[in-house]
Amino acid sequence: MTIEDFKKNHKTRFLAEEYERLLNEENGIKEMMEGDDEMKTLAEEEMKGLEKRKTEMWEQMENILSPKEDEEGGPKDLIMEIRAGAGGEEAALFAADLAVMYQGYCIQKGWSFRKIDESVSEHGGYREVVFEIKGDGVWDELQYEMGVHRVQRIPDTEKNGRIHTSTASVAVMPVFKKTTIEIPASDIEMEYTHSGGAGGQNVNKVETAVRLIHKPTGIAIRCQSERSQLQNREKAMLLLVSKLQQMKDEEESKKYAADRKNQIGTGDRSEKIRTYNILQDRVTDHRIKQSWHNLEKVMIGNIGPIIQAIKEVSEGGAVGSEADEGE
Repeated sequence: MTIEDFKKNHKTRFLAEEYERLLNEENGIKEMMEGDDEMKTLAEEEMKGLEKRKTEMWEQMENILSPKEDEEGGPKDLIMEIRAGAGGEEAALFAADLAVMYQGYCIQKGWSFRKIDESVSEHGGYREVVFEIKGDGVWDELQYEMGVHRVQRIPDTEKNGRIHTSTASVAVMPVFKKTTIEIPASDIEMEYTHSGGAGGQNVNKVETAVRLIHKPTGIAIRCQSERSQLQNREKAMLLLVSKLQQMKDEEESKKYAADRKNQIGTGDRSEKIRTYNILQDRVTDHRIKQSWHNLEKVMIGNIGPIIQAIKEVSEGGAVGSEADEGE
């Protein structure tokens, strides 16, 4: 690839023009260095900075025009975010149940399932928890899990035996090593805190946990899974890029949703997709109007038949609408 090749492509034209601007700036500094020993040291430092920016920009242009990684099988890394919804403490406990379910499924598949961050509720549930999942086929298998999951059961704390309905949302975000998302440093606010385990155990004396805020969107990311501050910062940035990419993809999806023949729902995290009815020992996926029994096994990770059914409907193009609210 030459600079002219990049200038001809609309995806890289702006970067190519910026690259040429850096070249001109570099030539100007070289002229300034000639015959001026006092300016030479300062100019050399500036030249190093320019060279680094040029290298990064060239790699960025190559990444934009290179074939997407593993397009056929999808990305092998993803971020899963589970967040308690309506239902207070019961919703947080349900979010923890979903985390156990997905962890069990990942173990069955031989995938890596690693916690990045968590916010634990009073009774040990999750207000929010974020996992990193890696392995062959993770995106192909889990991409349709995004949405609102609902549970109907009698909580242990319910004295009158009333059925409660609680919800938790699941977000699934693919992680690409190559991305066109660019985040200016001025858009990021970074904070460093101590990492710690449950009950105050394993508290790290060094401020290794990272919390960053993306100012334009208000998205806040916290990562404490790595040993060093640098690793947690890189992981937090990776998660932020994934979230921004997901927002961009959702906007594009909504534009063309009416034309998608094999659409399984909208792919929106606010859409109700599944109900787990504990008393009736039944889980129902509202998008394809199918139900399965033996919830005890489902909740420890035996969700393969559910995922397979959704994949078959997606590939076949037949789509069901939501089941009745009474499900």
